[in-house]
Amino acid sequence: MMKEQKDNLFILVKSLSKSEKRQFKLYVGRLGVNEDSKFLMLFNILDKLSVYDESVILKKGIVKKQQLSNLKAHLYKQILISLRLNPSHKNIRIQIREQLDFATILYHKGLYKQSLKILDKAKTLAITNEEKNIAYEIVELEKVIESQYITRSLSTRADELIAQAKDLSLQNVLASKLSNLSLELYGLFLKTGYVKNDTEHKRVTQYFYDRLPEYDLHKMGFREKLWLYKAHLWYSFLTLDFIACYKYASKWVALFYENKDMIILNPVFFLKGNHYLLEALFYLRHYKKFKETLFNLEEITKEKWFPLDDNNESLAFLYINNNKFNLHFIEGDFKQGLPLIDNVLKQLEKYKNRIDEHHVMVFYYKIASMYFGAGENEKCIVFLEKIINNKSLQMRADLLSFSRILNLVAHYEAGLDYNLDVLIKSTYKFLIKMEDLYDVQKEFIKFLRGLGDIYPQEVKAAFIELHKKLKQFEHDPYQSRAFLYLDIISWLESKIENKPIDVIIRNKFESQVLKTTFN
Repeated sequence: MMKEQKDNLFILVKSLSKSEKRQFKLYVGRLGVNEDSKFLMLFNILDKLSVYDESVILKKGIVKKQQLSNLKAHLYKQILISLRLNPSHKNIRIQIREQLDFATILYHKGLYKQSLKILDKAKTLAITNEEKNIAYEIVELEKVIESQYITRSLSTRADELIAQAKDLSLQNVLASKLSNLSLELYGLFLKTGYVKNDTEHKRVTQYFYDRLPEYDLHKMGFREKLWLYKAHLWYSFLTLDFIACYKYASKWVALFYENKDMIILNPVFFLKGNHYLLEALFYLRHYKKFKETLFNLEEITKEKWFPLDDNNESLAFLYINNNKFNLHFIEGDFKQGLPLIDNVLKQLEKYKNRIDEHHVMVFYYKIASMYFGAGENEKCIVFLEKIINNKSLQMRADLLSFSRILNLVAHYEAGLDYNLDVLIKSTYKFLIKMEDLYDVQKEFIKFLRGLGDIYPQEVKAAFIELHKKLKQFEHDPYQSRAFLYLDIISWLESKIENKPIDVIIRNKFESQVLKTTFN
């Protein structure tokens, strides 16, 4: 099967809504460009194609192969200009930047007073909306103009601008250090996953506090607090401190509800904050709060005032559906969760150019887990193999390793044990190579390795023995992480009690709900 070609211009054209396409053609018309213009003809060809095919474009004869890249670059630029002029894309950030551009043009024309007037309004708007990087640029331009246009008390004005520039610079430096730290921790998380022992815990803790800048919370604005909470959140996730995760994710989300205008200006961070809050609640198994938070998130994204552009729409899909899977996992109603799979797969196709491959693989793992819990092991294997066979993507080590472990269990459950020995060897080799063996995994692999030598009447006793060994890890701060990816304990109990795994998990959930209600 031929791999579908990816082309940035084609993806951009296909991302345009009907109104944006109409806006583009009106924009071209205003330019006074002839209807036979080559870049407009290229636009119409790409609009009609279902997949990018350069040979189809060349057959139309509008351009030679050597000139095609230049024509594509020109069309790409014109589409972006058209989108920038579209009122639906004119958020506060673009408006401020536009005012700065206007002021710069007026300055170069020598119209200093007009330029300063626009800059003053733009600066107020930037500071009010926490756009402090642009605000700093504005102050720097004001300083340049004031040095040439002397009508006020220059010494007072100079002192005012110097103080403002210094204050904005300090805030921008703090925000930059905190955002760098947050990004570094996130990168570490993607590369290595959670800490697995005291040595790793100490290393990550030292890494975090060595890079955490000094700050005064009372002097921090919205943006600086946001990056502070993000940095603490990633440190807490890495070190498996889910209570701290909940604390900082709650602060993150509360920050937006205290500054509701920021939800409109920074919807991506609002969505992400809610997602991490839900993830922390999932790990803590705070069912009631989890369900309430998920419901509130879904409802707020349906509000007319919520800015659901292409990017936000795909992120809302990603985070809401990711956590809908988790809700089914908490409740143990895997069979009831199966209809969610078809919807998610359709939406993944719709958003394929906006959702990165790593998040697609996370969905595949959740789909596989849903099928496994519902007892549909062969379907589970199909999605696990999509992860295991993906050689082009550097995914989280823990996701890869548990995909292979679940693959072994699913093969065993499906009765596909003719090549189980080969699977066990390749999985064990893979895990050793990745240096990602939890004690839970070691015990489980050891058990599966010896399963073929156990007589049928002895299998139940072997399950009981393994269950006893793994139970000791259930509350270990490092080893218990393994059970959040794959509930091996519940699977063993299903084999011992001869009940489906979803019944075991559902009974535990109902017991926990009753316990919480009466306590």
